[in-house]
Amino acid sequence: QVRLVESGGGLVQAGGSLRLSCVASGIIFSTDVMRWYRQAPGSQRELVASITSGGSTDYTDSVKGRFTISSPDAKYTLYLQMNSLKPEDTAVYYCNLRIRRSFAAGYAEVWGQGTLVTVSS
Repeated sequence: QVRLVESGGGLVQAGGSLRLSCVASGIIFSTDVMRWYRQAPGSQRELVASITSGGSTDYTDSVKGRFTISSPDAKYTLYLQMNSLKPEDTAVYYCNLRIRRSFAAGYAEVWGQGTLVTVSS
């Protein structure tokens, strides 16, 4: 069983910063893409940022220049550095990994439980 645990959420004033972490445990053979999603109250879950195994990153327009996704050498650890936070960034943030558990297995998506980010004005 692969498990993702997020941390780093909390309450911050507008203009502040937070760093979210996501640590994976369990048997993982490989991953090809890791993502951060968020879901604000009353809204659909949206993709915020992604990073491939090759290091390519992509961001939704509303966070470009403010958020940075990274996955350092410690495998299957994912970060989201969030700067210049705005009230509209308030949401539950989820990490998501596409993984294979063995060479012969297909890819499957795994989700964390979410961490709440609240930005006050």
